Amino acid sequence: MHRDDMILISVDDHIIEPPDMFVNHLPEKYQKDAPQLVHQDDGTDVWKFRDTVIPNAALNAVAGRPKEEYGMEPQGLDEIRPGCYDVHERVKDMNAGGMLASMNFPSFPGFAARLFATEDPDFSLSLVRAYNDWHIDEWCGAYPGRFIPMALPVIWDAEACADEVRRVAKKGCHSLTFSENPAALGYPSFHDEYWNPLWKALCDTNTVLSVHIGSSGRLTIPAVDSPPDVMITLQPMNIVSAAADLLWSRVIKEFPDIRIALSEGGTGWIPYFLERVDRTFEMHATWTLQDFGGKLPSEVFREHFLTCFISDSLGVKLRHEIGIDNICWEADYPHSDSMWPGAPEELGGVMERFQVPDSDIDKMTYQNAMRWYSFDPFAHVPKEQATVGALRRAAKDHDVSVQSRSHRVIDPSEKLEGYRQRARRAVAAAR
Repeated sequence: MHRDDMILISVDDHIIEPPDMFVNHLPEKYQKDAPQLVHQDDGTDVWKFRDTVIPNAALNAVAGRPKEEYGMEPQGLDEIRPGCYDVHERVKDMNAGGMLASMNFPSFPGFAARLFATEDPDFSLSLVRAYNDWHIDEWCGAYPGRFIPMALPVIWDAEACADEVRRVAKKGCHSLTFSENPAALGYPSFHDEYWNPLWKALCDTNTVLSVHIGSSGRLTIPAVDSPPDVMITLQPMNIVSAAADLLWSRVIKEFPDIRIALSEGGTGWIPYFLERVDRTFEMHATWTLQDFGGKLPSEVFREHFLTCFISDSLGVKLRHEIGIDNICWEADYPHSDSMWPGAPEELGGVMERFQVPDSDIDKMTYQNAMRWYSFDPFAHVPKEQATVGALRRAAKDHDVSVQSRSHRVIDPSEKLEGYRQRARRAVAAAR
């Protein structure tokens, strides 16, 4: 397949939320207490909610910027591409990158929206609903067929979370972002019956539990003084733990229609993981009393789990060991792992290297995403206008050149010291 003929749907991108997102959706009585985007004297923008301050870290929005500007330091909205927070510019960036559609994870509330958990349950629920309505009605609704809607959870109340899943499903939303380890956030684990109402709501509405790496607020870091390369390398490891936790849990057995996406977790590790779970079952099921109804754990995994990759050449090579119906492509715009705007070239190169047939490419690049997330972009965008080549022609005048946007040049040694200080504070807070 020529790369211009590919159709790309990304199941993992990110929003840098705009400052006016609560204006049209939060009840008037809560407006003054809503999170606010505040411009600092140093030129950075931070979200403030009560006593919590959430900076916009540079690695979260580096699309179209030189690598010298990568880092963890805070930044202002005027230092990042407008496509990070402006839906009209986002669609232009998507067109220029040859991307038909995108599913966008949240940023400042956290992947599990724990930030919105307050002592006032009505206020907390209103915040979640306001975010979800903004995301579904304004962000996704601005360009039908271009975005897969995703909802925040009411993670502090399983019954309310189930109700919210049902509410947004009526709006066409069939993806719920969630923590890969709710117990790490102080809530019951996946194994607790507390979550049963949520599992049932997900099954009843054909909604996917989209579990993103880092969504528990914890990353696998060997030591506080490790270089940042260690943290970046190990980011997918939490998702491996979540996959094992959920695969062996009663959830899979008691809710056979449950479906889970391991978002931004990569795919190359999965063949070994499946080999290991089958070996574990073979050697230990007699005393651990695991029973998958005559199936192997690897078979059950393929029935329930969606895996995602950016340019994982090993995963593409081993796609049939993983399950060709269980793999989706992701762009990760505007994060530092993203290949935007050159995804078609890099992805196409991987497909050519392993001589992947067109049928397999189509499944991984768009068909699986449509099926898993109950999403039909072609109801709004004719298929002949949805290819990489057609979208890029529509964006031929859109500037995608790499541009410096930072207000000041920060020496790498200063960036590293800032990272170490933040890591120490994070460890101290966890203790």
